[in-house]
Amino acid sequence: MKLFVDTGDIEEVRLAAEWGVIDGVTTNPTLIAKSGKGFKETVLKICELMPGGDISAEVVATDYESMVKEALEIASWHEQIVVKVPLIEPGIRLVKFLSDKGIRTNVTLVFSVSQALLAAKAGATYISNFVGRVDDISDDGMVAVADTVRMVHEYGFESEVLAASIRHPLHVVKAVEAGAHVSTMPFKILQMLFKHPLTDSGLQRFLEDWNKAGLTIG
Repeated sequence: MKLFVDTGDIEEVRLAAEWGVIDGVTTNPTLIAKSGKGFKETVLKICELMPGGDISAEVVATDYESMVKEALEIASWHEQIVVKVPLIEPGIRLVKFLSDKGIRTNVTLVFSVSQALLAAKAGATYISNFVGRVDDISDDGMVAVADTVRMVHEYGFESEVLAASIRHPLHVVKAVEAGAHVSTMPFKILQMLFKHPLTDSGLQRFLEDWNKAGLTIG
C-alpha cells in the first residue's frame, strides 16, 4: 500500500521524505491556507522535496468552466501533480475531461460507493474515500473503502482507492485489511506508525546490555 502524508507544511514533507517510504503528498485548501505560503510556491516545493511522488493539488472553483481553467493551470506546474477535484456534478465532468487529456486526478470528498462509482467511470486516478468524517457521525467509514475496493476489482476500473481522513493507526490497519491502494494521513499519524511499547522496551534492554558489556563497534 502506498503511504501519502496529508499536509501543506513544508517541514513535515521534508521530514517524511527523509524516511524513504512515503509515496506522495495530498493537500487541500485548508492545509494550504494553514501553511501561510502561496499555493503554487508550496506545491512546487513539495514536488521538489518528494521527487517522483504524486502530489495532489486541489481546484477551488465550483463551476465547470472555472474548474477547467484552474485544473489546466495547476497541472501545468509540474509532472508530479495530480489535480484534486471534489465529487460534485461539474467535478465529475472535469475528471472525464482531464482523463481524456491524460491528466491524472484525485476525486475527493467521496463518502459512498455510489459516489466512488461515478469517479471510477469518469477515469479518476485516485478515489479518496473519507473515513474519519463518517466515523464522526456514528457510522463506519471503512465500509465504503472496502466496498469501493471490491467494486474497482470487480469491474476492472483503473482507479486506485485512497483511504483519506485517517485519524489513528487503526484506520491504517483497517485500510490494509480492506485492500486500499493508498492511505493518506497527517504527519503525526505517520509518526505513530513507528510506535509500539515492546519496541521501546526491547531497544532499551538491548542498549543497556550493550553498555554493561562495554562493547564498541569497530
